[in-house]
Amino acid sequence: MQHLFSMHASAHSNNYWQAYVLLLLGFVFLTLAWLGMFNAFSIGVLLFGLGMLGAAPFNPRRFLSAGCLMTSLGVVTFLMFRHYIPDSQVLTAHLLALGVRLLGIAWMARHGHIGAGALTPGVFVVGVGVTEYLQAIHLTPSALVPFALSLWLPGSGLFVLGLVCLAMDGRTSIPAKRLLANRTETNIHHGSSAVHSTNKDGK
Repeated sequence: MQHLFSMHASAHSNNYWQAYVLLLLGFVFLTLAWLGMFNAFSIGVLLFGLGMLGAAPFNPRRFLSAGCLMTSLGVVTFLMFRHYIPDSQVLTAHLLALGVRLLGIAWMARHGHIGAGALTPGVFVVGVGVTEYLQAIHLTPSALVPFALSLWLPGSGLFVLGLVCLAMDGRTSIPAKRLLANRTETNIHHGSSAVHSTNKDGK
């Protein structure tokens, strides 16, 4: 029981550290974006993915797959806007990036680094697809592309993810503590009953 409690405490501490890293990275990127630094280098999506990868070691099941996926899309986006990828090959480059990352996610799931039923990569892919579609039919705000390419995207995105992690960990920690307390009380009750029964038989 003590081992179970220590494992839960360690995992809970790692989740908090992950949230703090996300908040710190988000604050740093927001500050740099406000100062106008590196906003013209088309690295917003790439840094968003790298930021999630930087926080993933504390809880790989939460952001490792999404970080890998977003990083690969960020590399393609950077090369595209720096004109290293011809316009006729943009779709091919995106499909290759998604395919390679999905293969990597499948490998990580098979080796237990992430859950087999992780929904985060699918949510990100659907989000990117919907955004691309809305942009193609001119229903997205004109400031969306500059926002996504600048440091405002990783700054605001990582900061929001950090706040969400804190909220989730705060909500799940109380029921988990109650469950551990109930199990401890049950074990103590069973132990005292066993001692009482032994004493009675000994008499």
